[in-house]
Amino acid sequence: MRVETAATLNALPEGDYRIELSRLLLRSQISDQLPSPLMKRCFKLCGLAAMMLGALAHAHEFWMQSSPGAGPGQEMGLQLFVGENFEGDRIGFGCQYLADLKLHSLNGGADLGQKLPQQGVLGTFPLPALPAGIHLVSYDSQPSFIELPADKFHAYLHDEGLDRIIEQRKDAGQEARPGRERYRRNVKHLIRIGGVTDKTYALQTGQRLEIVPQNDPFESQPPSSLRLAVRFDGKPLQNALVKAWHRSPRQTTMLRARTDNGGNASFMLPFTGDWMISVVHMIPAEQKELADWDSFWGNLTFSLPQGENTQRQDGKSVTDGTRKED
Repeated sequence: MRVETAATLNALPEGDYRIELSRLLLRSQISDQLPSPLMKRCFKLCGLAAMMLGALAHAHEFWMQSSPGAGPGQEMGLQLFVGENFEGDRIGFGCQYLADLKLHSLNGGADLGQKLPQQGVLGTFPLPALPAGIHLVSYDSQPSFIELPADKFHAYLHDEGLDRIIEQRKDAGQEARPGRERYRRNVKHLIRIGGVTDKTYALQTGQRLEIVPQNDPFESQPPSSLRLAVRFDGKPLQNALVKAWHRSPRQTTMLRARTDNGGNASFMLPFTGDWMISVVHMIPAEQKELADWDSFWGNLTFSLPQGENTQRQDGKSVTDGTRKED
């Protein structure tokens, strides 16, 4: 398990508990207008909340999902989650944690971040009514900082396929030092509306770490092959460990693959339902004042419905088959 700690409140993982904490912190900005006993109580609650955040900050994955079943012209909501093994807690959208939030399609895009309130967080982000087709939402976080004891740092590096970083630390005589890391989230979510498919799934958003499907994940019913390209700063990322997660009420399944020299990986997806693809990349820190390493956490989510007819934009049927989970 990866234990995350942070030097500042902004570096702590977002959550519903932040709503109450942000209210307390906002009150502290008008402390001269509040009685002293009340302010003391507020600061005590802030301290307790900070300790709770440290206990809650164990999560590897950070992903986005949308409310299911919306049709063309119907509004839907976006939600963020943080957790492990594709199980987690819903958190909020907040300006102080966001670097970029955009909607992409073949017809253009929109800056969704401008719709966030300047204070507080939104538990669910309301998407505008979308036309039939595939739509892509991208989310980039502000950098956060963690420091881990050497043994926990190496265990997490190994779990994410980053053994080369362990070797680099050993070669530099730093294997016993704590791991000081600055991390960012590069998250994508694919939505298909009205059973219509197009090539929006293959759009590149310009995120520093990006997972780009090379074939339409919605085009055929499982078992089906999904080919992926992993890019870092626009270039193929070689030998990266990519994980594909599937969640059902009975179990969570995780598949692993390594990217080849061209930054490509593939999976055979055996089930319908919710899928999450994740990858982590780490480089020596670009600014070493607060961290020795910069990490980037890429994530892509989509849902494969059961038995839905898929239509290309030319109106031709792609598949009407289905395969239920055994």
